[in-house]
Amino acid sequence: MSIPSSRQAALDSIVHTLGYSFDGDIRSGGNYAPVVQENHVAYVSGQIPRVGDTVVVAGRVGADVTLAQARLAAQVCVVRALLLLAQSLGSLDGIGRMLRITVFVQSAPDFTQQSEVADAASDLLHAVLGQAGQHTRTSVGVYQLPKNAAVEVDLMVSTHAR
Repeated sequence: MSIPSSRQAALDSIVHTLGYSFDGDIRSGGNYAPVVQENHVAYVSGQIPRVGDTVVVAGRVGADVTLAQARLAAQVCVVRALLLLAQSLGSLDGIGRMLRITVFVQSAPDFTQQSEVADAASDLLHAVLGQAGQHTRTSVGVYQLPKNAAVEVDLMVSTHAR
C-alpha cells in the first residue's frame, strides 16, 4: 500500500469536505482530450461541476444560483481538473506549479462577483499545492455554459520532467 503524497492527502480531505464521490472515470463530453501535455506544460480542458453524470450546480449565478453555490461549483470544477492531472501525470506530484486558470461564470445581468467565485478555485489550488498553486487568473461572466453549468474552469500547469 502506497502512502499518499501531502498533495493527494489535501485533495482527499477537500473531496471529503465537499461531500461528493469522484470515484470512477471523469469522462470528456466529445471528441477532445481532457488533458494535453506539450513539453513541460499540461493544459486541462474546461471542467464543469459534474459529479458522475450530474451537473451539481446549474443555472445563472445571481438569479438561480447563489454566490455560495457558485463557489462550490468552482471547487468541484477544480477537483475534477486535479483528478485528471493526477491521472495524466501519474500523481499530483507531477505538477510543477499552476500557471493559469480561467473561470467562466454563467451570470445574471447584474451579477458582478465573478472574482469571488474564482477565489474559491484559487483557494482550493493553494490548499492542495501550496505556493505551487499560485497562478495568473481571469474570471469572466458569460451568458451560457455547457449543460447549463453555473461555472466552468480550465487551467494550465507546468510539469516535472518524466
